[in-house]
Amino acid sequence: MPSSPFATQPPVGFGPGSQIGADDGLEYLPLPSGMRTFSAHLPEVEDPARFAPALQAVADILAALKDWTAGTTATVPLSHLDAANRALVNETLGEGEVAVKVAGEGRAVEIQEATFAGVWRLRAADGTERVEVGAFPKGALLRAFPARWEVDLAALEQPMPGIFNAPPLLVEIAHRSATRRPGDAPHIINLSLLPHTPEDLALIERTLGEGATTILSRGYGNCRIDATATRDVWRVRYYNSTDMLILDTIEVSDVPEVALAAPEDIADSAERLAEVLAAIS
Repeated sequence: MPSSPFATQPPVGFGPGSQIGADDGLEYLPLPSGMRTFSAHLPEVEDPARFAPALQAVADILAALKDWTAGTTATVPLSHLDAANRALVNETLGEGEVAVKVAGEGRAVEIQEATFAGVWRLRAADGTERVEVGAFPKGALLRAFPARWEVDLAALEQPMPGIFNAPPLLVEIAHRSATRRPGDAPHIINLSLLPHTPEDLALIERTLGEGATTILSRGYGNCRIDATATRDVWRVRYYNSTDMLILDTIEVSDVPEVALAAPEDIADSAERLAEVLAAIS
């Protein structure tokens, strides 16, 4: 890692925990409350012939789960289904712990994990729908980071009021982003344990920029993950039941682990979806 021209100096009056609950003036998406556990839901299918397209789509999803291997993603289209068949697929899959939004004028995508881990429903702004089967939907990563964005390290050399520890942190983050390769271990900076000022946080956010993908997860309490504009750099924040910030981190990784479906959970999803499909067919 390149040496930093900045010395890390703790400002007086700031330290671990001093920023928790601070009002940063940003508007956040509503955070989910509580945590769901799986309970089998069996839709009533009185006319299997009428809902044969939906049952086939669920069967295709099941096949994708059984065939899944680490690092792969399979797609099952839903746009060809009529409203009734699409509703049956949605009812069968249910809603799980992770929701994703990808911003973009006319290109926005809403993604909801099913109650079956590793099964993701995607709905695009143009009305097309599909299911992706994998640890995390590729549709959320394709536009997470802008094609061109560079951290302006030269600008950090100028003295700025209220700035203490943001410059060396940004040097570290920029280096990790520029040198990492897909599959490298995550690099995590715990902002909650580092002394910093509100001006430090504002500079970090402004310098890293804003990406297009936001992830909300209930898997480990309430967690909000925002892609920055800097490649593979994510802001990961955890909240308690009253929506108070309790842990604030920056993670340099492909995708933060808290948002990923684990291989054993995907295997379990295949077993559970097979039982549901056998019951409703």
